Amino acid sequence: MKTELLQLCPFSPYLEQGLAERHTVHRWDLIDDSDRFLDEHAESIRAVATGGHIGIPADLMARLPVLGVVAINGVGYDKVDTVEARRRGIRVGTTPGILTDDVADLAVGMIIGLLRNLPQAHAHVRDGHWPAGDMPLARKVSGRHFGILGLGNIGLATARRLAPFGQISYCSLQRKDVPYPYFASVRELAEACDVLVLAAAANASTAHIINREVLDALGPEGWLVNVSRGALVDEAALITALHEGRIAGAALDVYAQEPHVPQALREAPNVLLTPHIASATQETRRAMADMVLANLDAYFAGQPLPGGVV
Repeated sequence: MKTELLQLCPFSPYLEQGLAERHTVHRWDLIDDSDRFLDEHAESIRAVATGGHIGIPADLMARLPVLGVVAINGVGYDKVDTVEARRRGIRVGTTPGILTDDVADLAVGMIIGLLRNLPQAHAHVRDGHWPAGDMPLARKVSGRHFGILGLGNIGLATARRLAPFGQISYCSLQRKDVPYPYFASVRELAEACDVLVLAAAANASTAHIINREVLDALGPEGWLVNVSRGALVDEAALITALHEGRIAGAALDVYAQEPHVPQALREAPNVLLTPHIASATQETRRAMADMVLANLDAYFAGQPLPGGVV
């Protein structure tokens, strides 16, 4: 008999097929009457499959008394109450390592796109403006000082890709055995670098770590790039800084209230915005799906989760 699983968001057809082959799947995002559903099924839901941008709301987890495992299609688990999960013995699994290359690749691509004005250049040709004149000059990428907040797997992979372009510095919870200068605070890092790349995990200590003070330290000749989590940035402060020209620009793949991006941010000058696509390649999403299924399979086989974090 298949176990009952609650799926909180859409997945790729490949992952959804794998889930359906193993479990009786209920689509939480398609349920009209959630209270009625929980009254009928809460005591039989043993697994949850979700995305890192959603996790599992605390009130939902509290209403699933036999929940045993939360399988996340991503590396972030900041939206899971891990303290409560440990207390209840709920296992939590992610897809570590798999998306590192793609996220680091996108970070580099966004830096080049932002400084060289690639979206504007594309529009200049596509919309027929070129015959009327050339675009304004862009900014050089090579020779920049790149600061990286968070030197975990993704931060380190990004640093290695950027090293041929210019100087690398970083800020992390502790010094790493790397050949890059270390800064104890993100404000000091922002003051020293030209491009500040966010690759840190989202948690209580990093919430709105990029605030007005840090943005002012980055300054009108500095750029912000975020491929981690929207929660790291005080979005209102960023919007103000962009509109007032207190930083040179920003490239963002993540936002505070995805998929809703404030109009003032969408209309801000000198921004490059993408819809949380850092891991969105066919190869990586398939490998992530395999890890989600492997985490679930391991739990129901009584084995350690290959991507377990709790």
